[in-house]
Amino acid sequence: MAKNIMLQGTMSNVGKSFLTAALCRIFRQDGYSVAPFKSQNMALNSFITPDGAEIGRAQALQAEAAGVRPSALMNPILLKPTTNVGSQVIVNGKVRGNMRAADYFRHKKELIPDIMTAYNSLADMHDIIVIEGAGSPVELNLKADDIVNMGLAKLVRSPVLLAGDIDRGGVFAQLIGTLQLLEKDEFDLVKGLVVNKFRGDITLFRDGINILEERSGKRVAGVIPYISCNLEDEDSLSEKLTMKSADRDIDIAVICLPKISNFTDLDVFGQYNGVSVRYVAKPGELGAPDLIIIPGTKSTIDDMKWFCETGLADTVKTCFYGDVPVFGICGGYQIMGRSISDPCGSECGGSISGLGLLDCDTVFSTEKHQTQISGSFREITGFFSCLSGAEFYGYEVHMGETSSTRYQLTDCGGSFRGNAAGCYVHGIFDSADVSGRLIKALYRCKGLPFDGEVVDRRKFREMQIDLLADNVRKNLDMEMIYRIIEEGV
Repeated sequence: MAKNIMLQGTMSNVGKSFLTAALCRIFRQDGYSVAPFKSQNMALNSFITPDGAEIGRAQALQAEAAGVRPSALMNPILLKPTTNVGSQVIVNGKVRGNMRAADYFRHKKELIPDIMTAYNSLADMHDIIVIEGAGSPVELNLKADDIVNMGLAKLVRSPVLLAGDIDRGGVFAQLIGTLQLLEKDEFDLVKGLVVNKFRGDITLFRDGINILEERSGKRVAGVIPYISCNLEDEDSLSEKLTMKSADRDIDIAVICLPKISNFTDLDVFGQYNGVSVRYVAKPGELGAPDLIIIPGTKSTIDDMKWFCETGLADTVKTCFYGDVPVFGICGGYQIMGRSISDPCGSECGGSISGLGLLDCDTVFSTEKHQTQISGSFREITGFFSCLSGAEFYGYEVHMGETSSTRYQLTDCGGSFRGNAAGCYVHGIFDSADVSGRLIKALYRCKGLPFDGEVVDRRKFREMQIDLLADNVRKNLDMEMIYRIIEEGV
């Protein structure tokens, strides 16, 4: 049976997912068989495993860091918000149904057998399990029947590292306040503190370490500097959705839909120095981009309504008819068609007209399509002719089926018309063949030379994981970490 260690945080987006990935890579580098685990994840950025199961994107990244195949065992419960008060509930990689938050909280304890079966299966196969918590362990109104933070730590008898985000301020209140709100048996499970995302001269925080240790009674296991690495975020709090874009040669505008999902599809463009990716939520923000991308969404009809209500639908169409190319992925592909219908109420029910940029129609059903996929682009006309014959890889995860009366984009489906194109494949831009051709075409359209390097996203991500792990190893007391794992609880 594997030994374990758990990363919990003082709040969402303190860096638990990346710290978990870093530890997975470090333990792998040190010769251990390691796997990540998160009992319950709430995220709209998901991933499809080789056997067709849907899990959180972070657990897929962590599995990659650990050097193992991603599996539903690593994330037995995934919640994908469909409204402000409800989510699609995915158990063991498959859709269980849509539930209101209140109903889910009443029944979530019934999922403990699924959680323990998944965890024990992983523990039988590996030396170390690195567990990630969710949000904060002291949301007092939600602590009853907890299955993802201290409740899980007790179930699997795991020591805990508590991480705080100093970049967001108030790290003393974060860490000490969280510890003070824990019950005695929960407090005893915390074996060390981690100060994450530190900027500046780390020697200036020596007094801070002493204060934390004196006030909390816990050792500080490390102060991790703010690490600039280009890896996929899964949280809706991702800085990528709000950061201002630098002035670059190529301007890619991504429509920031209210229920945006799998925005990790666009991370590949961040590895090109001359390319900016900015997220747009208002007509006045769109400007004159070189390319518009409409990403995935968990609520296509509702987001299409938002598109019209905000005026962005008309603004995007104006850009398109002014020769700006538009590409849609999954829900974005559906939005670009003529109509979207949900007769079974798979998402929100009803029907609506799409943007009409593509000659296709989408009808939702109760069956969810989820599979890994690879293929190549067909012969295309218009701007996206640059992709003709290019090979891609990725995955599909969608409820709707889209019928096209015109031109098929790839040998796996999709559609194109003029300077518009769309398909269901998440990660379609990740291969060097696809992203490289697209970026070079955008440079040619502007009459600019492209002298950058084309990098496959998978290879680039491996380098970024190593960068992350190297920085965490240098700044985390690994002797202490191994001692915590060995001693357990």
